[in-house]
Amino acid sequence: ADRGNGECRSRLTFTRCPARGRSSCPATKPSMLNVHLVPHTHDDVGWLKTVDQYFYGGRNYIQHAGVQYILDSVVAELQKDPARRFIYVETAFFFRWWSQQSRSTRNIVTQLVQEGCLEFVNGGWCMSDEASTHYSSVIDQMTLGLRFLNDTFGECGRPRVAWHIDPFGHAREHASIFAQMGYDGFFFGRLDYQDKDRRMKTKEMEMVWRASASLNPPTADLFTGVLPNGYNPPPGFCWDQSCSDDPVQDDPALEDYNVDDLVSRFISISKAQAALYKTNHIVMTMGSDFQYENANPWYKNMDKLIHYVNAQQANGSQVNVLYSTPSCYLQELNLANQTWPLKSDDFFPYADGPHDFWTGYFTSRPALKRYERLSNSLLQTCNQLEVLGGPKSRSGPFGKGDSDTMKRAMAVAQHHDAVSGTEKQHVADDYAKRLAEGWAHCQVLVSNSLSVLSGSEVPRVFCENLNISVCPLTEGSKMFSMNVYNPLARPVSWSVHLPVNGTSYNVTDSSGNVVDSQVIQSHGRASALRRPSPAAPPLCADLHAASPLCFQYLKVTFDPNTGLLSGLTNLETQQSVQLTQNFYWYNASVGNAESSQTSGAYIFRPNSSTPCAVSKNSNTVLCVCQNSVVQEVRQQFSPWVSQVVRLYEGSRELELEWTVGPVPVEDGFGKEVITRFDSNISSAGYFYSDSNGREVLERRKDYRPTWDLTQTEPIAGNYYPINSRAFIKDGKAQLTVVTERSQGVSSIYNGSLEIMLHRRLLRDDYRGVGEPLSEPGEFGNGLVVRGRLLLTLTPPETAADSHRPLAQGLVLQPLLSFQEGAPKPTSKLEAALPPAVHLLTLSQWDSESVLLRLEHQYESGESKAFSQPVTLNLQVHTHTHSAVTALLPCCLLYRLSLLCFDCSFFS
Repeated sequence: ADRGNGECRSRLTFTRCPARGRSSCPATKPSMLNVHLVPHTHDDVGWLKTVDQYFYGGRNYIQHAGVQYILDSVVAELQKDPARRFIYVETAFFFRWWSQQSRSTRNIVTQLVQEGCLEFVNGGWCMSDEASTHYSSVIDQMTLGLRFLNDTFGECGRPRVAWHIDPFGHAREHASIFAQMGYDGFFFGRLDYQDKDRRMKTKEMEMVWRASASLNPPTADLFTGVLPNGYNPPPGFCWDQSCSDDPVQDDPALEDYNVDDLVSRFISISKAQAALYKTNHIVMTMGSDFQYENANPWYKNMDKLIHYVNAQQANGSQVNVLYSTPSCYLQELNLANQTWPLKSDDFFPYADGPHDFWTGYFTSRPALKRYERLSNSLLQTCNQLEVLGGPKSRSGPFGKGDSDTMKRAMAVAQHHDAVSGTEKQHVADDYAKRLAEGWAHCQVLVSNSLSVLSGSEVPRVFCENLNISVCPLTEGSKMFSMNVYNPLARPVSWSVHLPVNGTSYNVTDSSGNVVDSQVIQSHGRASALRRPSPAAPPLCADLHAASPLCFQYLKVTFDPNTGLLSGLTNLETQQSVQLTQNFYWYNASVGNAESSQTSGAYIFRPNSSTPCAVSKNSNTVLCVCQNSVVQEVRQQFSPWVSQVVRLYEGSRELELEWTVGPVPVEDGFGKEVITRFDSNISSAGYFYSDSNGREVLERRKDYRPTWDLTQTEPIAGNYYPINSRAFIKDGKAQLTVVTERSQGVSSIYNGSLEIMLHRRLLRDDYRGVGEPLSEPGEFGNGLVVRGRLLLTLTPPETAADSHRPLAQGLVLQPLLSFQEGAPKPTSKLEAALPPAVHLLTLSQWDSESVLLRLEHQYESGESKAFSQPVTLNLQVHTHTHSAVTALLPCCLLYRLSLLCFDCSFFS
């Protein structure tokens, strides 16, 4: 978009929606209590069944659900009465259904959308998880869904309301994204039971969420409402074929005539609900999981309910019932001119009972969480190279490739029962399979594009198993070239580990300059994971007392008796902290006299606040390797937990590469595995975690900013999600841990930070998934997971200068590919972007347009050097592409005028 001349120009076209605004909403009665019935279905994009099984209605012995029949039935029923309404959320399903419809059906649906009878809410490809997702992937999946709705229905298809009725806690960054996308409001169903109880008593179930501490209000302010019944209908008023509530039986001659009773109960429920909210408008969600497969019972009974309840107005009733939608309800609230409370933190952690904290899923299925993050990195590289390589990238010397397959697989993976790790095992396998298919399509595109850019058509291979030291080309070739594509718009230093069979190699760059390299022995856990592995030369020294690791920026010390980390020194700032690290496991609860709640895919509930140390031996060090490139200490804590502590030459961060699994459960104990850092930093019960990888929120042990917490689970009740970083600090030092996947984090003790790495459990937690979280792994004896943590020690005022680029570097890491022969270097960025500016998106929009997103990656006030505004001069040298920087033209990005609020509340 270009506003240089005061006008808004874009290559996108929109049609005005004749029903947009109050004209599409049913009339209300200002002097009465208006009950807005919102017919809806909640269709998980995978959970107990796969996406395909849910759409077609397969494997109904697992769960009776068929989305195609829901949409068929709803469209048929909406045509019978223009007063009827329905909202739909999951564009992934609607897209598939739409592609199978005839022209006449499409015309009918388009008319229903234009008349406001069928309204899309949320609009993303899925209803994303809010704890385990990275903001860049959330934006991508929202773009995919919203673009389809815009292309198909124009302005009438544009959602005005975000609708996250099922995610298990709510992130501030999600609300910020929704506000910046132009949504008028946000509704959800789940929040902590203590928070909900207080809000109901004080009529604060609706509020304005100030979702950013950096953006000037009201940029990230979003009206937010908590739905009264989760997302279910009020008790006794579910008329789905899966429900057993009585229908409206309105023949007075019938023995089971029940109109008077139903009307009386409905009016009583409405009045009770109205007592919890501020205005004379309330909303009732009429639907639930995969409902409306037969929409006729729903609409037939709601028609009668509306008729008979409203007929009581002649007898003095002040209750008015109507079909409605969230946007129509929100319009009425906007007209009420109310004052709303302000919220500025988030809604984590979520608990639905005293011992039922949904904090386990922050870590559940850690391998899938990592695969999703790696897939995002590949997708961004794929998108960029599709632009840089032009049309030949999609059809070139290596065949036909595309980015769309990966875009859709990644969009599905953002679902709140996908990357969250809360699905059945066969569904998790399906998510991984979809991502793998996306990788295959993108690798063809990448090969074609790099061929165009380098002029080389030598076949290219991608070694996807480097994390377990497997790459047939490097192991079997005496000479090969490695191509490194950096998706960041700035230079990075990246250390590469390649499996080889020789003992001496000469490494040069594309100009023939020698690159410092070393051959070191592969450590035992990597060899075990390969099953089998070739022999390697013994180039590490076995030691009982670990020597310090030291290069020019960091010094790392180890305890001579235990081999554990004992201290970290920043040689630039002359800061030192006492720092120990060890691995522990919490014994997963199987229920007790206090509560029958168990640990499961969703719930984290240890049976003790004291974890068990993994290592039963006093010495954990295997060996120490030191050379000009890297210094490392290899630690073995048990047969199923090991770690390599690495310090690279020129690095300001310490790398910890951990390997956990298979987690043993033969003793009958489910285990929640953590690593804990204990330091002499005086953190005073405070720690900090990121929100979806973007802004950082302050956390405090046994505390919630908006209500007086009664802590009933001292460990699980203090866990929060992290996507990229967490830290503790005092006035002098900040210890930051940067992670490469979503995990759970807490600070139970002063100066400590613990991160949950892996979970293997023996019981289901009774939240619907119906099976224990016990992943079999490749060999059937349990999942082995490997990951990395990066540690920095800095003054607090300069910490963001380090952890921001480190986190982005782990999200968008270089893509390695290998060829026979010498590489030909190429770069399409004439100059690096300023340090504060991050290249969020560069992708092909259509045959003539490119989508470019740039963001300022620093929060307000977190960096003296980089938190200032940045001015860029972008010059795109191309004769085939133009730039589109937003899905929605700026002139059409309008929101309801923000409802007034009390800024002093929860300030």
